[in-house]
Amino acid sequence: MSKLYVVPTPIGNMEDITLRALRILKDVEYVLAEDTRTTGNLLKHYDISQPLKSYHIHNEHKALDSIVELIETSDSVALVSDAGTPAISDPGFLLIRECIRRDIEVICLPGASAIIPAIVGSGFPVDSFVFEGFLPHKKGRQTKWKAIAEEKRTVVLYESPHRLPKALKEIEEFVGKERRICVAREISKIHETYHRGTVSELIQYFNENKPLGEIVIVIEAMK
Repeated sequence: MSKLYVVPTPIGNMEDITLRALRILKDVEYVLAEDTRTTGNLLKHYDISQPLKSYHIHNEHKALDSIVELIETSDSVALVSDAGTPAISDPGFLLIRECIRRDIEVICLPGASAIIPAIVGSGFPVDSFVFEGFLPHKKGRQTKWKAIAEEKRTVVLYESPHRLPKALKEIEEFVGKERRICVAREISKIHETYHRGTVSELIQYFNENKPLGEIVIVIEAMK
C-alpha cells in the first residue's frame, strides 16, 4: 500500500531533525519539496540522494493529480517544506486531503516547528492558545485584529520582518498599546532572540532596530 510521509524539516539549526525523519527520507522513493534547492542542501548535508520532485504553492493545484498518481504508483513518498511541518502556513493540505480521499495512508512525523518554541518562550500561558498563521494583507485584516483583541487565549501569528512595524502599529490600534506581546525572531538559528514587553515598548525598540529574519508574534490573552 502506498504511503505519504509528511516530514518536518529544521527551521534553522540543521540538527533539529529526528532520526526517524532521516530514516524515512533515505527510504522513500521520492521527496516532494517546496524548493528543491533548499531541500537538496538538507539532503546533501545528511548524505541522502533520493530524487526530488517540485511541489509548491504555485503548482499545488495544477500538479495535484499527477503528484497523487506518482504516490499511488510508488511504495512511499515524503512531503517536506523548506522549514518546519508541511501544511502549517505552507503547501501540503490539498495533497494530504486528496491522499486521504483516495485511501492512501498518510503518516505525519513530529518535528521542528516555530509555533511551540515561540509560545513557550514568550512566558504567556500555554494551556490553551490560538494559531492564526499569516493574517490577510488586506480584506478581513481589521476584523481579525478586533477578534484577537477579544481573544481569551494566547494568540500566535507569523509575520515577515518588513511587515512587522505595520503589524505592531495595528496591534497598538486594535488590540491596545498596553497589551503585552513577544516577538520571537530567528528561532533555532544563530541570532535567535525574544523581545518581550508591551506593544508600545516593542514599537519603540523596532523603530530603533530594524527587524530581520523569520518572525513569530505571540500576543497575551485578554484579561
